[in-house]
Amino acid sequence: MGWLAAGVVVGGRLGWWLFYHRREGAAEPWYEPIAIWHGGMSFHGGLVGVIIALALWSRARRAPLWNLVDAAALATPIGLFFGRIANFISAELVGRPTGVPWGMIFPGDTVPRHPSQLYEAMLEGPLLLFLLWAVRNRLRPSEGRTAALFLGLYGLFRFAVEFTRQPDSQLGFIAFGWLTMGQLLSLLLVGAGIALWLIRRPSLESGSTNSARVFRPGRALGYSNGAELTGCGRS
Repeated sequence: MGWLAAGVVVGGRLGWWLFYHRREGAAEPWYEPIAIWHGGMSFHGGLVGVIIALALWSRARRAPLWNLVDAAALATPIGLFFGRIANFISAELVGRPTGVPWGMIFPGDTVPRHPSQLYEAMLEGPLLLFLLWAVRNRLRPSEGRTAALFLGLYGLFRFAVEFTRQPDSQLGFIAFGWLTMGQLLSLLLVGAGIALWLIRRPSLESGSTNSARVFRPGRALGYSNGAELTGCGRS
């Protein structure tokens, strides 16, 4: 858990600084890229940080990497759901102005806006969780393909919701008068998901074995057979 937490925090902050941050006014201190107390985190950066942390942990413990990333993918929607709910409660990452009946006026604002945080919470939480587990249980994809599906579905959901989310004030639209940085990064995730899905297709010799393999995150974490959690995506 410590490795994952470090990956989320470091990757999330560096991702925000690289993709979303724009310096204004006086020169910033040298430690600004890691100054998490100043606020500013990026999911896409956090995702990269988690992948790097899992790769390092896998190498250190000689655990199967694809098993680990699949387990993380199956559990991540739970955290995404509560994270978006927290954004909604804190009136962060608000939606664009709207005239729909369910538009909400957030504290300090006077204009009804889309509750885009709730859209993301439902799409990236329960729906994404259901789809990942349904595919995992029905199709028994080879190792790595559950993570690929996560990347693709998250990217699609995030791309769609960005049309109702207020663009970052320091960036606005970055292209075509409608494309946001979040949408650009999400398209890259979709591409990465498709590529990983193709790369991790079962070989002709072992396709039937891989597709029917029982997912055992306990084995990846180094537990004995008696402690394995068959069919569970998190320990």
